[in-house]
Amino acid sequence: MNLQHLYGLIFLFLSLNVFGQSQEDKIYNAVDRFVTHPSAKALQNLRNLESDFWKSAKPKTKDELLAIVILNCNKAYYENQFGQTLEAVKSYEKAWMIYQKNKLKNYDIVEFCLKPLGNLYTILGDYKNAENIIKQYYFIANEEKNENQKVAAILNLSNVYQNSGKVREAIDLIEKTLGSEKITSPQKGLLLNNLGVNYLLRNINEDFSDAENAFLKAIPLLQKDKAYAENLYNTYINLYRIKTAFHSKEAAMYFAKATTIFEKLPQQEPRKKAQFYLEKAFLLLKQNSLDKAQAELQTAFKILLPNYKNQKNILPDQNTLYAETVLLDALDLQAEIYIAQNESKKALKSFSLSFYIEELFQSLLVYEDSKIITQIRNRNRTEKCLEIYKSLFETEKKQSYIEEAFKLAEHTKSVVLKDHLKNAASLPREQKLILQQMQNWNTIIVKEQQKLELAAISKINEAIQKQNNLMLLFKSNEEKYNQKSQTSFDLQKLYAKLQKDDAILYEYFWGSKTIHLFVIKNNRVALKSICIGQMCGEPIISFISHFIKPETIINDIEYYQKTAFSAHKNLLLPAKSDSQNLIIIPDGLLNFLPFEALITIKEKTTNFAKMHYLLNDFDISYNNSAELYLNNNALSKDKKNILGIFPIFDKTNYALRFSKNELESIQHNFDGQFFVNENATFANFKNNTAGKSIIHLSTHASSGDFEVPASIKFYDQEILFSELYNLQLNPDLVVLSACQTGIGKMYKSEGAMSIARGFQFAGAQNLMFSLWNVNDYTTSVYMDYFYKEIKHNVSFVKASANAKRAFLKAESIPNAKKSPYYWSAFVYYGSVEEASKPTNYIWYIISFLAVIGLFLGFNQYRNGKSSQNSQNREL
Repeated sequence: MNLQHLYGLIFLFLSLNVFGQSQEDKIYNAVDRFVTHPSAKALQNLRNLESDFWKSAKPKTKDELLAIVILNCNKAYYENQFGQTLEAVKSYEKAWMIYQKNKLKNYDIVEFCLKPLGNLYTILGDYKNAENIIKQYYFIANEEKNENQKVAAILNLSNVYQNSGKVREAIDLIEKTLGSEKITSPQKGLLLNNLGVNYLLRNINEDFSDAENAFLKAIPLLQKDKAYAENLYNTYINLYRIKTAFHSKEAAMYFAKATTIFEKLPQQEPRKKAQFYLEKAFLLLKQNSLDKAQAELQTAFKILLPNYKNQKNILPDQNTLYAETVLLDALDLQAEIYIAQNESKKALKSFSLSFYIEELFQSLLVYEDSKIITQIRNRNRTEKCLEIYKSLFETEKKQSYIEEAFKLAEHTKSVVLKDHLKNAASLPREQKLILQQMQNWNTIIVKEQQKLELAAISKINEAIQKQNNLMLLFKSNEEKYNQKSQTSFDLQKLYAKLQKDDAILYEYFWGSKTIHLFVIKNNRVALKSICIGQMCGEPIISFISHFIKPETIINDIEYYQKTAFSAHKNLLLPAKSDSQNLIIIPDGLLNFLPFEALITIKEKTTNFAKMHYLLNDFDISYNNSAELYLNNNALSKDKKNILGIFPIFDKTNYALRFSKNELESIQHNFDGQFFVNENATFANFKNNTAGKSIIHLSTHASSGDFEVPASIKFYDQEILFSELYNLQLNPDLVVLSACQTGIGKMYKSEGAMSIARGFQFAGAQNLMFSLWNVNDYTTSVYMDYFYKEIKHNVSFVKASANAKRAFLKAESIPNAKKSPYYWSAFVYYGSVEEASKPTNYIWYIISFLAVIGLFLGFNQYRNGKSSQNSQNREL
């Protein structure tokens, strides 16, 4: 047999075994070979095979598509094992999209795709996506009566609730499940361990006894089956953390037990290995063994970063970092070690790398909830950095430290709102439509959930599925459209704007132990600290508590003056100065504080009009951040044109009798389009906002609570604050003349999830809204004064301040109704720019015609003189 004939036989053999295979067989064989010998190179072979599959113009069968689903699930599993978390998420998402879109069957999509995908979302801080995926596979498991998968869903959902601040929901979920008769002993152990973590997070008066008891009960249940060794390890780690918090010697014992289990576990994925060394480093830091802690931490860096080597500067290169929570924790711990070593500047560098990873996380997130939670995590780190910058300034007296501290604090302010507004200006129309549809489905979910026991689970699941599909579509398009860019804050521009606006800026950062205050005036930033807590007398909280009920101030006017004066002093506010405007950037509870009503000078009087308020010294404007103040659009120069929404609710329990007075006052002063009673519908509102310089809503609103979102009432329906997001508004001013329009679930980093926020998301930059329940009569009086000021073309901030001053001076208003409860409820957020006088086109036309007339007359006169002169020269 010659060589050529041998080659022919080999080719025939290969053809029969390879080219004769069906497409799905090729895929399954490739997956089998990969699973037998997984490696980074073999991963790339799978990617190439899939790429060739999609390039082929041949129609795809369901069997082939299922093979691609299985390929992606296996690929994702090993991508995660190799530390390629983001690639793993993409592969799982692709598998789920294909599986749903083509209605495939005969594969355990829950076990091999949805469970790990939900876990990865949780790891990445994408809690909304995690919750949606988990609820979807719980629904599937419930229909298929798969108890193991149902328990897994409950545990994973509890993890999501833990990480997103919903600890009460997590506890309720686990306690309810523990009461079930269908769970096995190991499952009970898993649930008890999870419950213990929830109790730890609840942390009532630092009493961890409930948590410790839950962990101790879990141990014998988990010891029964070696399959739960990793969970047993986690239980010992949790006990070690409790004992570490109390500096107990038992901490080392529990960690030793955890170590013994960990060393016997089969091959661990990199992040879990790194987490173990991170725990060791943390324990050593607590024991003040800094060198040993550093060595363990560097081991964690080596595991997480393949190119990391022992180096003198220790910190990894920024270009090697990626979105990974364990890596984030490692860098934060490295900063803590530097602080313990009195290496403050190095600690700042380590924290800066943590901030960089947080930016990576933020870029991956789609849902508002998840983005806000990420920012809360960022705030804790920011607070530590502010303390370092302040200490460095006190030592070295370099102004640059204070400026950097301000920029860092400012970067945490309303990040999600600012990001949304930038996207609204730059996102392609296709992506905007997807986000709008996602928001619509979210509204359906929220409103159905509010029905509690009457809620239709199938309807919720369908909405979650639709929302999830849109999210996957949005993310698949995002890489194509990704144009994100970071811009640094320009302090010089801020200085120039404040000077132009004749303003001082006070920006607060409410920390865990102190409030940091940045004062910007005369082209300089100053940083001050404000004491909070019981040791400081809590004057801020005492002052805010006066506005819960209208009678509180009236019942003890002297005490009101005392707390209002103490709060003013505590907040380090300025004395009356040459500057006319005071701009407040509040934070935390300060979002609910009416600064105008603070007392600057103690007076022995019960006459509210004679008290000396901060209102007497400044026109006060608020804003969410200095950046939003700096970039506020110029006001229009057109004649004021108002859209008024006045449901009034005549002959109902919701009737607003004095809302009619408000309407008549505005109509008397301005032209506009006004919808009253049954015409004040949401549709009429939406369809008539274009071209209006002022939008005024006089109605009912609610701040909601921890479960129910804030809402505003039109004649035909009640609208959630998030339903306003999809509107595209660009008025000069929005006036929300209703109760609690600035109140909602509070996040320190982002502010209140209020009706006002809904309008800000929709594009409104200047707003007036309320901080508590407002009185129908006094509101109508205040609005009358406000719009009379607006008619004289003063700035919105001055109109607001002057209206309050006029209210206090009015002889027709009794002293009881001049309580700050009635006049300080409305606050103005936005520009302090003077309103431009409207362009009078008729005047321009008359002037233009007059100029033409003068020109023609002068021209005729000149021609006559020229004729005379010519005649004179001819003589």
